[in-house]
Order: sequence, then structure tokens, then C-alpha cells
Amino acid sequence: MSALPGDTGAHAAHRAWLDARNLLLVRTDNLGDVVMTSPAIAAIKQTSPSARVTLLASRAGAAALPHIPALDDALVYDAPWTQGNGAHDIEADRQLIDMLAQRRFDAAIVFTVCTQSALPAALMCRLAGIPLRLAHCRENPYDLLTHWVPDTEVCATGMRHEVARQLDLVRSVGFHAADERMQFRYPAAAVLSMRRKFVQAGGDLLRPYVVVHPGATAASRRYPAERFGIAAHAIVDATGCQVVFTGGADEQSLIATAQAQLERPGVSLAGQLTLGELAALIAGAQVIVSNNSGPVHIAAAVGTPVAVLYALTNPQHTPWRVPARVLNHDVPCRNCLKSVCPQGHHDCLQRVEPDAVAHAALDLIHALPGVPLSMHTHRPIAPLTAP
Repeated sequence: MSALPGDTGAHAAHRAWLDARNLLLVRTDNLGDVVMTSPAIAAIKQTSPSARVTLLASRAGAAALPHIPALDDALVYDAPWTQGNGAHDIEADRQLIDMLAQRRFDAAIVFTVCTQSALPAALMCRLAGIPLRLAHCRENPYDLLTHWVPDTEVCATGMRHEVARQLDLVRSVGFHAADERMQFRYPAAAVLSMRRKFVQAGGDLLRPYVVVHPGATAASRRYPAERFGIAAHAIVDATGCQVVFTGGADEQSLIATAQAQLERPGVSLAGQLTLGELAALIAGAQVIVSNNSGPVHIAAAVGTPVAVLYALTNPQHTPWRVPARVLNHDVPCRNCLKSVCPQGHHDCLQRVEPDAVAHAALDLIHALPGVPLSMHTHRPIAPLTAP
């Protein structure tokens, strides 16, 4: 891929990337991370519409393929250098390198958070013969990367958002976003199947609802389930909305704990929804009340207001460009990056009262245009005390 006459420096580098027609994008962590990368993925497709874009992701991340229009394909790879992927067969690494070589990619972009190293993925891409390789990197990668953006970021309050980080990375080689919002599409069939499941679970399609998601993969990011229930009770009392609980099949006990705090248990769709159905459900909600987890980023992508119980483990994953209330209690140990609270007190979430959660959700509901939800919409909430 040669430069045009007169191209020098950055212009020549950009031309090589914009000439690429078969691109590999590496994002090996969770679904929410892939969704937060969707504006950068869209920037590539918007700048080079004829390029074929393939995502290399974990099993959870690759599930985003049908929901991000800028992606053409996805390869599943549970990278051994990514937290949570467990034991790994070395032969799978060799097979992956062979597969990448066979696919004859023109370029690879490795997306990371500032605490991850891009070098393992960069090495695999080099061994697969991919000629252009871009990533943030803290140390000098030498020939492992052909285009290197020095990573000077540290996890600290005020750091740039994860979406902005990835947009900046692709912009460095000439890919520009026409729209910086996150993407998460779902088909009409998902709406219809979600509605069937909603009714089968006891929901009423004619009543407005709020979604409550009490789970999260990391224990450090989980607000107590009973407090979700107390907050949900107050929201129901003030608005007349239904409460719809979501989560994986393995989170049913958390949901049962939350439901026990309500006079009526609401609707539980735990373990019943596809990703498309979950997105359709969230898109129809007045608000989602959730821990910092994948559904928060789906909500931001589909434009549903978010009241998020945001543990202070890291600061750069707050809801992106959507009406939101971010709830936590400031602590000296913030930005710990831990999956389990190292102090044992979990104060950044434990000290958030359920009435604050309910008020945050109600503020977002009241800000919505349209008909009031019920005759009780503007009734003040009595202060609540968690058990």
C-alpha cells in the first residue's frame, strides 16, 4: 500500500489504513466493552464503507455481532491474558494464529483499557502476517506494532471515557466518526418475542415499566439486592409502573431477594431473554436501575435513561451520552480496579441509601416528555431505610 505523491508522515500512514479492505478488530474482554467500542467500529465503516470488519472477541463479546451494524463477522477467542477466561489450551492459540493467517487481514486494531497490555494480541497478529497493527501501548512495542499510540493514561477521576479512548485510537490513523453514540440494534422479531415472554411472565403490555438489573459479574460492583427491591418498591408506589427484573439464570436468587421487598413481586425475566430481546425490553422502559454492567451500556445505546449504582472500582465506564444518574459514595480507596472489595466494607455502594436510588430513577422518569405515568407520579417519596 504505497503513499500518494506528496503524502508524507501522518498522511502516508492514514492512506495505508484507509486503503485496507480486510480489518481485524481485537477486543477480548466483556460485552459492555464491545458496546463501548461500537462508535470506534462505526467510525471505521463510515470512513471506509467497503472495508470488511471482523471482531476477535471473547464468547460474551462476540455475541454483539448481530447488534452492531458496522461488524461483518466475529471470531471467538477467550484470550489467556484477559481476566475471567480461566484455563486455556495452548493449541487454541496456534489454531487462532493459523486462522488469522488464512483470513489474510490487511490490518489489525487492538482495543484495550489502560490497565491491559496490547502486546500479546499484537504478537499474535504479527505472527499471522497482518501487515498493519495499531494499539495503545505503555512501553515501546518496537516491531510488534506498526502504528503505536503511547498510553500515558492512569485510572483516576477525570480520565477520558472508554468510548473516547477508542475513538481517539482509530482517529490517529484517519478513521473519523460521523456519530459518536454507541450502537446496539435489534430486529422487530426480538420485540415480538420479548413481548410474548413478558406477558407469559405476568407482565401487562399496557402499563409502563422500569427495568431493574441487580447483577454484575464482579462482586465489587454489586449493590445489595434487597436495596434494589426497596428502591423498586418506592418507584412503584410513586408512579404505578411495573418492575421488570433482568439477569442471567444464575442470578435468580438475587432477583428473588429483591422481589421479597415488594408487595407484588413484579416480573422476572431472568435467564429468559436473548440479547436482542433484552435490548428491546430496555428500549421500552421508562428507566433502567442497574449496577455497572452490560445492560447499562445497552441502555445508553438504545437511549433509555439510566440510574446506575456505580462502584468506584474504575472511573471511565459511566453511561455515555444518555440521561443518567450515577450513584455512589466517595471513598479513599476509589479506582481500586478490584473484582472483590479489598477493604471488605464495600462503602462506595453500601453507603448509598435506597431512597437516593429511587429519587434518581424518578428524576429521570419525570424528565421524560409525554403523558404522566399515573395519578401518583408527583407524590413525594418517604425516606427509606435499608435493613
